[in-house]
Amino acid sequence: MTDTQSVPAAGAAAARPAPRPGPAPAWRMLLPTMTPWLATGLVLVGGICLFGLLGPLLVGDPDAIRDVGLQGPSGDLWLGTTQTGQDVFAQLAHATRGSLQIGFLVGVLATVLSAFFGIYGAYLGGAADEAFSLLTNVFLVIPGLPLVIVISGFVPRESRGLWTIAVVLALTSWAASARVLRAQTLSVRNREYVAASRLSGERAWRVIVVEILPNLLPVLASQFVFAVIAAVLGEAGLSFLGLGASGSATLGTMLFYAQNGFALPLGAWWWFAPPGLLIALLGTGLSLVNFSIDEIVNPRLKNARLHRRRTRQAARAAKGGAR
Repeated sequence: MTDTQSVPAAGAAAARPAPRPGPAPAWRMLLPTMTPWLATGLVLVGGICLFGLLGPLLVGDPDAIRDVGLQGPSGDLWLGTTQTGQDVFAQLAHATRGSLQIGFLVGVLATVLSAFFGIYGAYLGGAADEAFSLLTNVFLVIPGLPLVIVISGFVPRESRGLWTIAVVLALTSWAASARVLRAQTLSVRNREYVAASRLSGERAWRVIVVEILPNLLPVLASQFVFAVIAAVLGEAGLSFLGLGASGSATLGTMLFYAQNGFALPLGAWWWFAPPGLLIALLGTGLSLVNFSIDEIVNPRLKNARLHRRRTRQAARAAKGGAR
């Protein structure tokens, strides 16, 4: 009798469905889903950052002048030399570090400015919000590139360092992000837990940091990445026009000196192609990362991607069953 009863019990245990996994941690919801596009972007950005950080430590002096000008790539000189015999690969390593420094500085400054005028102003409301919105709208209607060129042109060349260029670029790139953050903050400010914190007497900075800011981290991350892309491209454009940072090597200054050295008419592709390619690869990698972060900001993108994946899986399953 016992053996007979054990068989159905064993069958019921085997037929019992496996327990479902618990909900994902809260911090996991702030990270983008790993996709081939995100992996490609991380590899590109990570490789360029490693090259910019470690490259200058492994190459020689980028300003050393040799007696061989415009020599093509070889075993000793991987990217050849400039018109005055300088090692292009060494210059590329130092220039990559300079461009990354400016991109990071502008990203931090622009994100802080947009967060202050967007989040703090929307939380305070009233006259402060109206004043911050007016200032934001003024910066929005001012054309960015001409303003950057005018400001950089008025600054003396000897005073035009990395920080000066970073501040100029940050001042012309925070307004659009501030408008997005203001709209997001207005929707979060009216939620119950934020209202409860305000009624309990919490200070404004604590409510913003603890209650509001965690909900805006994906938006801030996306805007930081976009600010870095705009900064690298903006600095390259300024340096190409001769308005970049003095005494600093960037990818834009490499293109500037390559143009002045007639690299294109002389066919010295190894002088102007590598910095241009690095700018394009860095912009592509950061854009792919930004697209993945957009899935957190806009859940419709993530749901559309999941729907496409399930459709493909169902199609493959139907095709396998037909066989």
